Amino acid sequence: MRRVVVLNDASVARGGATGLAMKQARLLCERGVQVLYVAGDRAPEHALFPDHDIDVRHVGGMALMKRGKVAAATQGLYSGAARDFVAHLIAEEDTPDTVYHVHSFSKALTPSIFSALQTVAERVFIHGHDFFLACPNGGFMDYQKEQACERRPLSMGCLSTQCDKRNGAQKAWRVARQLALHRAMPRTSAWGGILMIHPAMRRFFEMAGYDAEALHTVRNPAQALTAGRVPVEENDRFFFIGRVEAEKGIEDLIAAAQLAQAPLSVVGTGPLEDSLRKAHPEVTFYGWQERAEIGRALMGARALVMPSRYPEPFGLVAAEASLSGLPVVLSESALLGPEMAQKGLGFTCNPLDHSGLAATLRSVAEMPRDEIIEMSTAGAAGDGALCTSPDSWIDTQLAHYDRATKRG
Repeated sequence: MRRVVVLNDASVARGGATGLAMKQARLLCERGVQVLYVAGDRAPEHALFPDHDIDVRHVGGMALMKRGKVAAATQGLYSGAARDFVAHLIAEEDTPDTVYHVHSFSKALTPSIFSALQTVAERVFIHGHDFFLACPNGGFMDYQKEQACERRPLSMGCLSTQCDKRNGAQKAWRVARQLALHRAMPRTSAWGGILMIHPAMRRFFEMAGYDAEALHTVRNPAQALTAGRVPVEENDRFFFIGRVEAEKGIEDLIAAAQLAQAPLSVVGTGPLEDSLRKAHPEVTFYGWQERAEIGRALMGARALVMPSRYPEPFGLVAAEASLSGLPVVLSESALLGPEMAQKGLGFTCNPLDHSGLAATLRSVAEMPRDEIIEMSTAGAAGDGALCTSPDSWIDTQLAHYDRATKRG
């Protein structure tokens, strides 16, 4: 019987990689696949999959930010406990039809799990939700200069540049973690594959030394956030949905919205939320919201703005908003940005150019009614093929599993 072991740092989803890891587990179970979900954290009080027959196990670790400085600096590089946990699991329960699918591993599981997984490398798939497989800081972003980085990972240019959010010591630690990853997960080993969430990620992984034949595109599944198309032609309010932090460009968007005199709503939470609430009473802050609540709020939206300062690998909310009928304004560095603009579903911007972003907001606010309806209708119909459906997402993964287990 087909069996899939899903490995992920966390068991509590707030979207992102954990949300997709848990979604994958549920969808596979519904296909009759035996699923084992391995979480790097400690068991929560609630059942993870109350409506599905999924075996759940917890390594018992903690996210780096919740550990003491010494523990984070040492165990965060390489967790012997996580390695031994996975090694024991493989020794006790591996079969020729068992596939291992790794999602997030940088916060609790650490690169150490790949030391154990090397013994079954040909049946191991790693989901490239971000760039931690390739870049020390995970974003191909120079956070000190607030601009995208084109340096080859671990080159002299990379090693000599302090690009970390915090300080040089943190950059050195991240380099050490990247070296630990390369030792535990040799790029020359016959891994089942790296599943990229957007085809434009390929050049970044190849720049980091990964074999082109190991790279496969599996676009994220997305569904509309609303029950029907948002009547954008009747609305004037712009929305930001995401983590309220500097790298997501929220401060840039607020500045641009002020210049454009455009009403703005922010959905999400993060380290800048409290200070921005106090400083900008003209902006509506919803805080963290459930999916249904987001959908209701978006019925009054003109467009979604995703002004990230770094190269967003996908931006699930952008695809979901487009399927809801919202034009999307994305950073020009976001991998979906040029694609959405070329397909007539949105616009790109330089988030650091506040006057330019303000001009883009004004142009969207002033779009002729027939033009914005056309853009909205095309997005809601899924004409851009920006994402997959949940069924096709699982179909593609099962096809890769068949190849790895010689079923195909």
